[in-house]
Amino acid sequence: MTEFHPSYLLNAIAYAAVGVLLFVLVFLGLDRMIPQGLRRQIIDEKNVALAVLIGLMSIAVALIIASAFH
Repeated sequence: MTEFHPSYLLNAIAYAAVGVLLFVLVFLGLDRMIPQGLRRQIIDEKNVALAVLIGLMSIAVALIIASAFH
């Protein structure tokens, strides 16, 4: 096994922060592109495709963060 270096932890935190920041930016951009907003489209209009897209985005960010810590 290799020794633990603090730089590994800092790199993982940096990658996770970048992943979360990208998720927030894409989410806000997507929210602005939809005329009625995400909440109204998913809950009131029952837009399943949009709900699946947001769920897949969340899974993708979780994979990015998990790979940053691996």
